[in-house]
Amino acid sequence: MVNNWIKNIQFKLLPGCCLLCGKLSEKQQDLCPACRNKLPFNDHLCRSCAQPLPSSIPAGSICGRCQTNPPVYDHCFAPFRYQDELTNLHHNFKFHHKLAAGRLMAELMCERLAAPSVRLPQLLLPVPLHARRLRERGFNQAQELTRILSTHLLIPVDTRSLCRRRDTMAQSGLAKKDRRQNIRDAFTLTSKINSSHVAIIDDVMTTGHTVNEIARTISASGVSTIEIWVFARTP
Repeated sequence: MVNNWIKNIQFKLLPGCCLLCGKLSEKQQDLCPACRNKLPFNDHLCRSCAQPLPSSIPAGSICGRCQTNPPVYDHCFAPFRYQDELTNLHHNFKFHHKLAAGRLMAELMCERLAAPSVRLPQLLLPVPLHARRLRERGFNQAQELTRILSTHLLIPVDTRSLCRRRDTMAQSGLAKKDRRQNIRDAFTLTSKINSSHVAIIDDVMTTGHTVNEIARTISASGVSTIEIWVFARTP
């Protein structure tokens, strides 16, 4: 109650500014109604990996890749398609350290996770960066998203049990056929994960090789239900 009162006062004094178009927002969020209406929601998707599907294929089908090579994880939650203004929002967060952009991304994810049918996990696990990459970038965008999601959803975070033991090449710079081999055995567990239902958190998912390799790593410790939570999925 007190927090809501403080937020109302703050919004009256400092109205939100839409991070997509720059106009003042009418809500306690840095997103205006016009831009919200244009968000590329990922509603026509594979029910396994959340890959956007062609309109000719019924929504909720399983895509061809998941039929041929089923992922280790159980389900992917990706509420948006990675396109249009959302690419700029993500770049500002990941490469320019605009934490307000990350906060908006996490808030939009929480809105979609608020559905009564969603069974929330017991633990959130951010995709870790290698120590060298973390020093270069200055922060881990997956960990920052996870921190905000944890605060909103009241789910604990584990940033210690999973680590990146190999400093792999950036996946974005590799051909799709090389990405699986690049990330193979890149992660290890430093301690057992005691939760049975875990969500792995990342910002954007393209081929899914990174999160699938993490799912393979943690499944060996006895985790029975593994979800992937990302802000957006690349079409």
